[in-house]
Amino acid sequence: MSLSAKASSELEVDLELIRRLDKNGPRYTSYPTADRFVEAFNAESYRGWVAKREIGGINRPLSLYVHIPFCNTLCFYCACNKEITKDRSRAVDYVRYMIKELDMQAALLGEGQRVEQLHWGGGTPTFLSDDLMRELMGAIRRHFKLVENGEYSIEIDPRKVSDQTIILLSELGFNRISIGVQDFDPQVQRAVNRIQSEAETLQVIRAARANGFKSVSLDLIYGLPKQTLKGFKATLDKVIAADPDRLSIYNYAHMPTIFKPQRRIHEEDLPAPQVKLDILSLAVRTLTDAGYVYIGMDHFAKPDDELAVAQRQGRLHRNFQGYSTHSDCDLVAIGVSSIGKIGPTYSQNFRELEDYYDALDRDELPIMRGMELNSDDLVRRAIIQALMCHFELSKESFNIAYLIDFDRYFAIELEELKEYEREGLLKLTPEWISVTPKGRMLIRNICMVFDKYLRTRQEHARYSKVI
Repeated sequence: MSLSAKASSELEVDLELIRRLDKNGPRYTSYPTADRFVEAFNAESYRGWVAKREIGGINRPLSLYVHIPFCNTLCFYCACNKEITKDRSRAVDYVRYMIKELDMQAALLGEGQRVEQLHWGGGTPTFLSDDLMRELMGAIRRHFKLVENGEYSIEIDPRKVSDQTIILLSELGFNRISIGVQDFDPQVQRAVNRIQSEAETLQVIRAARANGFKSVSLDLIYGLPKQTLKGFKATLDKVIAADPDRLSIYNYAHMPTIFKPQRRIHEEDLPAPQVKLDILSLAVRTLTDAGYVYIGMDHFAKPDDELAVAQRQGRLHRNFQGYSTHSDCDLVAIGVSSIGKIGPTYSQNFRELEDYYDALDRDELPIMRGMELNSDDLVRRAIIQALMCHFELSKESFNIAYLIDFDRYFAIELEELKEYEREGLLKLTPEWISVTPKGRMLIRNICMVFDKYLRTRQEHARYSKVI
């Protein structure tokens, strides 16, 4: 039995090791990462691959992602694609265009395709009025078959919703909810321009529980300005008392040259690197002591949560929406900047609303760029998936699935991994690569060894720090 199969939920935080090995790297919601997409892959390329979906009788169910970019206030830390506006009428046109995109996608894919996973992200999805949310979900159901007991999730800003909104979301079919918290400390909230009371957050959680939501997930961020060990401990205590099913604790990556809103954050207010590491260590210890299982890449879940169960059973998957239990879905992306996956391809919609609207006005799918993966990309993607989701891989399984000699094909990578083995991050055997409990916090470092696009030092600069 492999090392991580024996202890799938164990985690060891070695701050000295993390400090020494921390570096810039991708989050691997995809491989290759989106910055590798090319404009040569366009709407015509996408249509060609959609046409191949049913070849050989293989017609995967779908995952559907809908991006709503609007927010009425600016959170200074945010690196998402968003439009800051208080003019809610702008959402009317946007929904009309998204429905046109849905019409075109359904015509291409075929009506009545099975959707097992649906996610509305943003931005702030509940920026839409109740009537617009009904209209948009109605268009989705008109074209696609949302299966019973599928994963239907939505991101929520608790400052902007009422109990009636939560009731409506349940009626529309949503059964999972993700709530942004970041930090309950008032000083931190003021520093990042996101004033959100504990009472507001708890009320949304209560409403979700009362209206049949199967999963409540909370998002926290460590490394924000004005954060202290004492303050974040208070936030963690409040979060654990709220009893969410899942928790995500993200590293704040301060990259003001890339993300303009972050220029409003005063660098002198950011916690010192050691304090940031101490906060991370405290969070991991507090959550594991409270019974949460480390899923990987900042994510924790209760032992009986679907993600934890899927990880134990070897069914966990990772895509642009994060960790998922649906590994065999093609991903259809709707809305500005959203990213989809059909077969061995990725595609991304235009980032700017004007370009997105212009394409649809020309009756063209609003695809800006994409990528067709080659055989090398596919095997590396599968390796990174296995490591990210299960902290281990069987070399023999890759030999069989991809008709390679793993040790020979990845001779350079295995040699590099020996250094991580000496550091205690992983264990190499003739049959397995197994990440140790000490190595799990640095899983991105290990995956980066298999990323053929990261072979020069300059390439790392475009990414955030691993920790």
